[in-house]
Amino acid sequence: MGGMPDLLRTPAVTPPKQELSARGRLRSAGLVIGGALSLQFGAAMAALLFPRAGALGVVTLRLTVAAVVLMVICRPRLRGHSRADWGLVVAFGLALGGMNTLFYQAIERIPLGAAVTLEVLGPLVLSVVASRRAASWLWAALALGGVLLLGRGGFDELNAAGVAYALGAGVMWAGYILLSARTGERFPKTDGLALALAVAAAVSLPLGVASAGSALLDPVTLGLGAAVALLSSVLPYSLELAALRRLPAATFAVLMSAEPAVAALAGFLVLGQGLTPATVVAILLVVAASIGAVLTPPAKRRTPSGEWPRPPVSAP
Repeated sequence: MGGMPDLLRTPAVTPPKQELSARGRLRSAGLVIGGALSLQFGAAMAALLFPRAGALGVVTLRLTVAAVVLMVICRPRLRGHSRADWGLVVAFGLALGGMNTLFYQAIERIPLGAAVTLEVLGPLVLSVVASRRAASWLWAALALGGVLLLGRGGFDELNAAGVAYALGAGVMWAGYILLSARTGERFPKTDGLALALAVAAAVSLPLGVASAGSALLDPVTLGLGAAVALLSSVLPYSLELAALRRLPAATFAVLMSAEPAVAALAGFLVLGQGLTPATVVAILLVVAASIGAVLTPPAKRRTPSGEWPRPPVSAP
């Protein structure tokens, strides 16, 4: 995610905000941007690891390492939860694992910036539907224009399967956002997220072993996989959680809307993926649409669990 969305990009519970000075707000915004840079450069590093372990193998390493780290840090309580609670955690874990698996399949086939630009359409559509405002359709049209430009020369020869995987990851990202909100209501702190991540790792493990085999046990591959997990999951999550303690959710979401641009920069610098003028315009259109969707106030409507979420807020 990109990716993650990415994996740990949307904390299940947002801590209470504190009043900040201008310097404090700037520092918090820097934490968010730092998290985005860590996430997308981690995704670029993951792409470099594909020749050693394949996309499925890298996903398995990332999810497993991140699950172990978060389970150790959070030490979630396993008793006292209902069957419905566990069903929600499993669904959350499947969405989380599916999001990462599809995203890594996408960046194995198409440039990182293109994959994140397409993936962010999932949260964007969710935001438009949730808003139920006429202005939201303007943002949807703007995003569609960016995607059409992307497909007509924004990137060199987009692979059809890669596009499909990226769009599928966007659908899973939207599901991840909804399930994250519901999980946060039933589990304290980040317990639900830690448990869901363990589910995602358990589901991913057989696929990764079948795909990569003994390559997963190679010390270099293990070390690089751990670095990817830390860069793409643990570090971004920690930085964003610190920022969310102070920044309003809307401000946080606006900052996160720049993910496609950050991903394109990482793809250019790390993977040598070219940036044409059409590429830049396409990404900026989607970023602008995401920011506009975040800032458009929703109509008065609530889900059974409360207010509709205002994506995009992270993930792969």
